[in-house]
Amino acid sequence: MDTKYIQDFLNYKLIELDQYTLTVHNIVKIILIIILTKIIILIIKKALFRMSRFKDIHDDNIYAIIKIISYFIWVISISAMLSSVGMKLTALLTGSAALLVGVGIGLQQTFNDFVSGIILIFEGKTKINDILEVDGKILQLTDIGLRTTECVDRDGISVIIPNSKVVTDKVINWTHQENKTIRFKIMIGVAYGSDVEKVIKILENCAQSHNKLILKDKVEARFIDFGDSSLNFELLF
Repeated sequence: MDTKYIQDFLNYKLIELDQYTLTVHNIVKIILIIILTKIIILIIKKALFRMSRFKDIHDDNIYAIIKIISYFIWVISISAMLSSVGMKLTALLTGSAALLVGVGIGLQQTFNDFVSGIILIFEGKTKINDILEVDGKILQLTDIGLRTTECVDRDGISVIIPNSKVVTDKVINWTHQENKTIRFKIMIGVAYGSDVEKVIKILENCAQSHNKLILKDKVEARFIDFGDSSLNFELLF
């Protein structure tokens, strides 16, 4: 194939705006930068997980490190992409300073979520596969993103939570503590006229028969209240 033909093809102008010109050559460079970025992140990811096998580093910590490194590499890559089309970042930021102020005011919550995401990743108190209780719902954490945290509830439904909510609101982490002995409480209502002693005995037997129970002698069922249409009991185990 003629070299001049290839050169003409690469220099073909797709978009021309003032002093900026987007050519086929620019598009090729952008694609190569994206591919190279993904390859670098993949290599780093494999290297870190390989290293974790020998140095007894928890997978959750490796995940956090990979997230931070990935964000940093993508910032550099995007800067390189803008430079490849002739955009100077300093001039771009200076010219859009007023716009950025307005956008910043409108994106305060987004920036808050971003900072909260960094805190979640670095702090390590909330990790992948942790069981959380948020607004009364039991959720399993599946991913900590740059702006949101993704969880799955007991019905298998994905729940997207802003990172700032996990950081600033009261969130119960059932799997954070080293001591795995946790007391659970279940509220049960039975019909009026039921034998209270028999209900207590049945509830305690049900709890004691569970294969995950640790302290069988600490199981306790008790009557606590007269409800509108039921006798209310509490089961502790």
